[in-house]
This record gives sequence, structure tokens and C-alpha cells, in this order.
Amino acid sequence: MRILVATDAWRPQVNGVVHTLERMSAAAHELSAEFVFLTPQGFPSLPLPTYPDIKLALASPWEVARRIEAESPDHIHIATEGPIGWAARRYCRKRGRLFTTSYHTRFPEYIAARIHLPETFAYAALRHFHAPAAATLAPTQSIRNELTRRGFDKVKVWTRGVDHALYRPRAADALDLPRPIFLSVGRVAVEKNLEALLRLKLPGSVVIVGDGPARQGLAKRYPHAHFLGALHGEALARVYASADVFVFPSRTDTFGIVLIEAMASGVPVAAFPVAGPLDVVGDSGAGALDEDLGAACLAALEIPRERAHAHSLRFTWRESARQFLQHIEACRSGARIGLAA
Repeated sequence: MRILVATDAWRPQVNGVVHTLERMSAAAHELSAEFVFLTPQGFPSLPLPTYPDIKLALASPWEVARRIEAESPDHIHIATEGPIGWAARRYCRKRGRLFTTSYHTRFPEYIAARIHLPETFAYAALRHFHAPAAATLAPTQSIRNELTRRGFDKVKVWTRGVDHALYRPRAADALDLPRPIFLSVGRVAVEKNLEALLRLKLPGSVVIVGDGPARQGLAKRYPHAHFLGALHGEALARVYASADVFVFPSRTDTFGIVLIEAMASGVPVAAFPVAGPLDVVGDSGAGALDEDLGAACLAALEIPRERAHAHSLRFTWRESARQFLQHIEACRSGARIGLAA
């Protein structure tokens, strides 16, 4: 099956959407699926207001239609709700083509944190966007339940994976800092709630890996923390393995791939008991979830590293790809049955 994925998020962006699409599609080749991508590349763009590092493609509906037809896909999946996503949705609706969508990001909460627009307005727009899809794929059962409560229809669970060859227990020699080391990895932006970690009075050292619009301000306000900037590949994997606890202060992430990257590296997790950590860590014993994040950090220090690594083995990109393809085939089979009837 040849699947076209329309996405507003693509390289050089570094985020969970891009990572998920790249790794899942690579794993899907083993399952006889071929992926092509309709991305912002080749379109003029404008910087996203309040977040200039992210560019919004000025995607004309005619050019999007031309690119889709040039690829002759068997199925169209719309991964994001940006300009390319809307243009691909318009194409499918006009031509009566079945399509699926996915829900990766809590844009209503992110927008509310930046410009104080009520979440109800943004969720109404998202419901309208996803409503015609044959299925909307959400990363966890908690997010599926939440979207269903908010009036979304046909929501299915599509999990995430981790590269166990890269993220694995190894020598803890990448960080020459006082221990214990409390590590957080991700975009340095207001919606990641990093101040919930940075305000804590913890022993040892706090290390932040990542970049974003809030980095400079946070580094000035919290000089005790070590801001390493963005790291990738082996450099990132070595830092993960050198930490004692991985701290995930976000309350708005829909999954948190960094959680399983940390656990795969043998690092227990400390987080709030919210969607994402509740689904990924839950009651596995691989992390500590508490509304008192400081208490969770200290409790995670007592968790064996082997337990965190063992729990991470449940998450693979092959399983992620299998679920994705299973949902698409179910939608296509249902459509064929409906036509036959």
C-alpha cells in the first residue's frame, strides 16, 4: 500500500511529530507499506507568531492537489492541522476520497498559554477539522478518552516507539556534574512547564537539553541549571544514560517520546500524573508520578534502572507501524463494505 502523509511539521523542525512520522514509516517498510510525504518543502513560508523557529507553509490548494495526484497514493493520511493539512483535507473532501487524521499536539492549551484564547474555540476548530476523517489516531488511551468526551468521533489509539539500539543503558560518563543528576529533554517553551522543575530545591544537578523561545529567559532566571542546548543521536543518548532521574514536567504533551527514550536508557521517570505519563509509565514501577513533582523526583531515585529499561521494551516502532496500518486497512475495508452494500 502506498500512503501519502500530509504534514506541516518536517525537517529542519525537531519535534515529536517529525520523529514519529520518520521512525514509524521506516518500520512500516518491513510490513510492505510505502510512505511518501507532502511537506512544507518547496512552499514559501512565514514564521509562526510567538514561535519564529517554526515556519508555516503558504500552501496553495492547487499545488497541494497537484503534488498528491503526482504521487498516486492508495491512501491519504493528514498528520497536522496546519495549512498543508487543511489543503489536503480540502482535496479529499472535493474528490470524495477517504482519509485519516492524527492528533499529536494540544494546540488549544498551547494557544491559551501564549495568547489566552479560550480552549473551547480551538477545540471547536479541531473537531471541525477531524470530523470528516474515517478515523482520527490518538497516541494514548487517555487522549482518546479525552477527545471522545470533547465530541471527537472515530478516535483510535496509535502508540509510539523507541530506538533501543541507540537509547540503551551505557556508561554514565557524559556529564561531569554533582549527583544526583535530574535531566529534562525537549523543546524549551512555555507549554513544557519547565519552571515546575527549575523551581524545585533538589540535591545534585539539574540539566536541560533542548532549545526554544524560552531558553534564554529561563537560563537567566535559573542560573543553577545547566542548559546544554539541542543534542541528537549518540550525544543525546550518552546524556540520557548519564542521568539519575528523567523529569517530565509537562502537563500538556499527548505522549512524550522522551519518556521512553529515557527509560530505554535505564533512567527512571518523575512526572505529574497526567495523560502521557499515566499511559506510558502508569503503575509499571518504572517511574514516580505525583502532583508533588519534587517528591516524584526523590522517589524516582529509589527505582532500579533495570526496571525502567525493561518497561521500555514494550514500545517499538514496528508495533507503532503495525497499529497505524491496521487502522488504515480497517477504514478502507469498511469503506469497501459500505460501497458493496
